[in-house]
Amino acid sequence: MTGRRRTRSTPLPPRSRPVRGTALAAGALALCASFAAGCGVVPGATGGSGGDPVTVMTWAPQDTDATNKPGMPAMARAYAKWINSHGGIHGHRLEVLTCNDHNDSVGAAKCARRAAAEGVVAVVGSYSQFADSYLAPLEGAGIPYIGGYGVTNDEFTGSMSYPVNGGQPALLAGLGKALADTCGNVVLVRPDSIAGDELPVMLDSGLKTGGHPDADDQLAAEDATEYGGQAEQALRQATRDATEKGCVVPALGDRTDTFMDSFRRAREDFPGVRTATVLGSVDQTVINATGGASGPYEGAYITGWYPPASDARWDAMRKVINEEAFGDNRIDPADAGVQTTWIAYTVLKAVLEETGAGEVSADTVRRTLDDGLRVSTGGLTPTLHWPYESELAAVGFPRMVNANVTLQVVQDGKLVAARKGIGAGSGIADMTRTLENADVQ
Repeated sequence: MTGRRRTRSTPLPPRSRPVRGTALAAGALALCASFAAGCGVVPGATGGSGGDPVTVMTWAPQDTDATNKPGMPAMARAYAKWINSHGGIHGHRLEVLTCNDHNDSVGAAKCARRAAAEGVVAVVGSYSQFADSYLAPLEGAGIPYIGGYGVTNDEFTGSMSYPVNGGQPALLAGLGKALADTCGNVVLVRPDSIAGDELPVMLDSGLKTGGHPDADDQLAAEDATEYGGQAEQALRQATRDATEKGCVVPALGDRTDTFMDSFRRAREDFPGVRTATVLGSVDQTVINATGGASGPYEGAYITGWYPPASDARWDAMRKVINEEAFGDNRIDPADAGVQTTWIAYTVLKAVLEETGAGEVSADTVRRTLDDGLRVSTGGLTPTLHWPYESELAAVGFPRMVNANVTLQVVQDGKLVAARKGIGAGSGIADMTRTLENADVQ
């Protein structure tokens, strides 16, 4: 990342950050007697006869001042109700524990310790920025982590992590590659956080593939209520070279729409600047709320992991939501977190079908995944399997097995598949080769 221009638009208080790395802490942490509030079990499940229940956990932050993903545990509960209403899996009823990690390291560790204390066989389809806090307890208890959101690079290094997408690395690499031919100066506005620290190098890997200089790296508080200063600074940086149109890439999670509200006002003095971002920061709901076709996202490129929400390959998920969670406004079928949880539970179902009617434990789940199980997701991803080391092991992502991204564009206020750029024709592009050039440290 030599030569990157890293700027801070407003002073932020100093903070200590844990050392990043792939090694997990030695030994398991002691189990707590008290657990995080907000945890629960699917009520009223009516599983098939025979066999003990299979208990898993799904966690995500809820009711915080930063990123919230309530749809993920809600989707997990709906999936369990659907499985149980159809007789379970080989006679096993599926029980889902849920936990709120509160978007902090203490909450993430409590959720992981609770998973160990409850003897869950896997943590499935979850979101947390604090891999340093939850991976060690899971490792110590031998609990596999299936289908994390991909918000931290550690999810692609842990031996018990089984990711289903390419996380933020693939999304940003794909976005950088798409922007290399269309943008002058590129400015990344991202959180001043541990997870945010990992974003610039991935965007730059895509820009580098297209022969473009590194993006300017602008930090911002992830829980701010307005971003007027940051928006103006990003626009000034994007327009330093008056001969080319610059691009601003906000990647602030739930606060991206807050940034764009400030950006819209500041943009009047900087015509021609384009925006681009990744799913998880923006979805159709945000585009609608910011003005649709007349809003700041019109014409913006947006990268995602999966086909657009309107694609027929999501029909099975929609059917489950309609049957088991109709009217639950936490579950948005277009939300990337909900979609990831669906795919993660598809993997779990394949594991349980493979193990059969016998005993199910964290060990049997892990062995089944490690023994070459191949999981079809109905075309939503490539066929998933997890070898000991993936093609991206050399750049620090030994567990990343799906680096596919889709390029979408906001057209007439609607998020649709892009007809040019990465993945033109198929709509899907594999970022494996691009990420191999990432300057990961």
